[in-house]
Amino acid sequence: MGRIFGTDGVRGLANRDLTAELAVDLAVAAAHILGEAGAFADRRPTAVVARDPRASGEFLEAAVVAGLASAGVDVHLLGVIPTPGAAYLTSFLAADMGVMISASHNAMPDNGIKFLARGGLKLDDDIERAIENRLEEPWQRPTGAGVGRIGDSSSGVGSYVKHLVGTAPVRLDGLTIVLDCANGAAFRVGPEVFAALGANVVAIHAEPDGLNINENCGSTHLEDLQKAVVEHGAVAGFAFDGDADRCLAVDAQGNVVDGDHILAILALAARDEGRLHNNTVVATVMSNLGFVLALEKAGITVVQTAVGDRYVLEAMRAGAFTLGGEQSGHVIMSDFATTGDGVLTAVHLAARLASSGKSLAELATVMSRLPQVLINVPDVDKSRADTDPVLQGEVSAAAVRLGATGRVLLRQSGTEPLVRVMVEAQSHDDAQSVAEHLAGVVRKTLAL
Repeated sequence: MGRIFGTDGVRGLANRDLTAELAVDLAVAAAHILGEAGAFADRRPTAVVARDPRASGEFLEAAVVAGLASAGVDVHLLGVIPTPGAAYLTSFLAADMGVMISASHNAMPDNGIKFLARGGLKLDDDIERAIENRLEEPWQRPTGAGVGRIGDSSSGVGSYVKHLVGTAPVRLDGLTIVLDCANGAAFRVGPEVFAALGANVVAIHAEPDGLNINENCGSTHLEDLQKAVVEHGAVAGFAFDGDADRCLAVDAQGNVVDGDHILAILALAARDEGRLHNNTVVATVMSNLGFVLALEKAGITVVQTAVGDRYVLEAMRAGAFTLGGEQSGHVIMSDFATTGDGVLTAVHLAARLASSGKSLAELATVMSRLPQVLINVPDVDKSRADTDPVLQGEVSAAAVRLGATGRVLLRQSGTEPLVRVMVEAQSHDDAQSVAEHLAGVVRKTLAL
């Protein structure tokens, strides 16, 4: 069997790529690998299972639960809750594993299954491979009292809400905040948390019907949030994705504040509060150079990783760093969470507004984005992108031309015969010119 885990669990078109049969088999295999790793002699292993509101999550939840219980795992059903809520409750309930059924920001027809290890931690590659290998192995089925039991633990969402509220350094009394819940997993949690902190909450796209998740709303479609913030005279707006592990923001004038700006604002806040370990932030290579330059000017070191929140997490754990994130709005605050948490991010951005007395637009001036041009070059031999001497020579020459205030990045697509050419420079014209030149070199030197 080929590799079925992607960068964030198993994902695909529900009931075609991701079937009930596959969900059962994955759950059984995960029960064997993760259950055995955390099991004790005096009890059965336990799991928490959660989902976002999309319609296919209903049958996939049933399949996952059936697989776990048939393998002798006791199941805590959480119902609809954000991915970071499932991670928190995996730890809070001392479960041996967690399962989140969600396709995050993908359109409604897709779905996915994410597994969490004990403590609410994402799985590393070796564990995922072990689960895949178990899919084809025979196993001894428990019978009688050996099968797992299934219980309703949906009240656990209250513990997650209480946890989020407790992380806020200040209250938000009197602040009008708009939340775009993407008709997704945060439709209850987000408004409840902000209301508990004293904010005047305007919730939009907070009525999921199983079919409208991420539909022209949430962190991938900010237009409604921009309008609502201005219409209601709000100090800020925050948009989550379908499983609420990411957050993007809008200032009082309706301008977008992206993940780089959010991470920069939170880095300065954490530094001022004495929570930024080693004065270091972890980001990916796709973070804008303006972000790196701004934080370095503020005396904060930026460690950059490959694209993907799992790589950010790995670097954070390796260095015991407390803050990391991606341009997409995945922000990881390890003092409070084991994964990216959109509601947590929004809470701490709003708290920075309240404690500083500044507007979000003012806070966002901490960094200026350098013009960035991205060109995708398809149908090339991407495997030679890092080694072709002609291409690498041109990349080096371009880097010298751009100097310290520009950069070149070539990335191989993980799924297509495609190379991405990204260039940042002081002006858009310079970035465009260099990107087009290098794209031409890629087409010529890496032609299939």
